[in-house]
Amino acid sequence: MGVEEAAEIVGCLRASFRSGHTKPRAWRVQQLEAVLMLLQDREKEIQQAVYSDLAKPPYETFTGEVALVENACKLAVKKLKEWMSPEKVSTSFALYPSSAEIVPEPLGVVLVIAAWNFPFLLAMDPLVGAVAAGNAVVLKPSELAPATSNLLARLIPFYLDNSAVCVVEGGVSETSALLDQKWDKIFYTGSSRVAKLVMAAASKHLTPVTLELGGKCPAIIDSSADLRVACRRIAVGKWGNNNGQACISPDYILADESIVHKLIETLTSTLKEFYGEDPRASPDLARIVNFSHFTRLTKLLDHPSTESTIVHGGQRDEKNLYIAPTILLNVPCDAPIMKEEIFGPLLPILTVKTVDEAVNFVTARPKPLALYVFTKRKSVKDVVLRDTSAGGMVVNDTMLHVSIP
Repeated sequence: MGVEEAAEIVGCLRASFRSGHTKPRAWRVQQLEAVLMLLQDREKEIQQAVYSDLAKPPYETFTGEVALVENACKLAVKKLKEWMSPEKVSTSFALYPSSAEIVPEPLGVVLVIAAWNFPFLLAMDPLVGAVAAGNAVVLKPSELAPATSNLLARLIPFYLDNSAVCVVEGGVSETSALLDQKWDKIFYTGSSRVAKLVMAAASKHLTPVTLELGGKCPAIIDSSADLRVACRRIAVGKWGNNNGQACISPDYILADESIVHKLIETLTSTLKEFYGEDPRASPDLARIVNFSHFTRLTKLLDHPSTESTIVHGGQRDEKNLYIAPTILLNVPCDAPIMKEEIFGPLLPILTVKTVDEAVNFVTARPKPLALYVFTKRKSVKDVVLRDTSAGGMVVNDTMLHVSIP
């Protein structure tokens, strides 16, 4: 697809939006109910497509993708009348007897660029928000999840209004052609590197953007924590969450030095309980998305500063894009694995003497998308909450915050 074809698509959607077709509440509810019907009718096909792309277990696709889209739809249907209602605001005495109100209105024609790691959720969830607000939408699924991309391109025109919702498949050239167009909003999920290109393209038209990016999400474990509970919940957040290929997965652990050996022992036994003696044979562990990411992760593992720090795992199978759940201890802070988001099944553990040392380590680095702290002490929770900043924070668990609308 070239720039001319992209311009034609945007032009048709803009004409549909300007006609007022997408603004009535009835149209919005109809689209949301169509998404719910799609989820109900095609759940197995969605699970099969995501499995084809990532070998993600079907229950994980349901709980981490399908169910969240369903919840978003139901919430929007329930709240839509309230969201669309004008909000009365007071005026000054000098303007008496005037009245004023804030009227919610759709932005117009919006572009949603989805990521590959949750290829259904990260396409459909922003789409739900866009149509609930009465926008016309172009959805660009990730080309790195081709089975899910193809499924979306096939199902969305069947269930949703083609005059206002369009799916464009393809890679860099198609995305570039879309970014050359004038949009009223761009919603991008993915890496910081590509986000800079998206923002640069949007700046030409002063288009507002939402960039949902990642980062290195720490888990702080103090000496009072229940290690069995902490290890099980970290294991779910790391390896049970697309095998670490999630922006909110724990990226590394900062553990009190007095408990680190017990922590490794408990985490290792938890992995064996969850995935067996040979995790490669487990049906509950997703695979690395493609050879490029497999190579990137193996380079992180094989770096001279890192390879000697492996205390569990490290096995890999290039043919099946498999890397075993891997624990590393006291990786140097200047090692490549500690400088970039890991986005895979590798989990470094660094030891600290105090909670203050852990807090200083976190605050000396870019703000994380999520931060997790495991402790039984309220004082520790309060210090971490007060002295750090993150997109979201969970105490004594991982990931749960994203399930709250």
